[in-house]
Amino acid sequence: MYAIVEVSGKQYKVAPDDVIEVNQIESNDRNKIALDKVLLISDGSKVDIGQPYVEGASVDAEIVEQVKAAKVIIFKYLRRKDSHKKTGHRQKLTKLLIKKINK
Repeated sequence: MYAIVEVSGKQYKVAPDDVIEVNQIESNDRNKIALDKVLLISDGSKVDIGQPYVEGASVDAEIVEQVKAAKVIIFKYLRRKDSHKKTGHRQKLTKLLIKKINK
């Protein structure tokens, strides 16, 4: 069984006991959350597709930890102007453990 859920404007294919990384969700570790924007549920033989979401469906998840992604370097350079600027960015992420898919 798997589902496609929408979290922070992005879509993820999830199954029970999967760990996914999503944009930061403001909450403490080990908090349980319900993802109610379910776009599709498949149990192998039957597929439920939402219009745009599946009615009454949700995915139970648990926050495992808050992490940061790898650093992305932004380097801006103007030739012959003696001008360059280097900055970096690390996106904050939340790891979610998928517990159960509810129809």
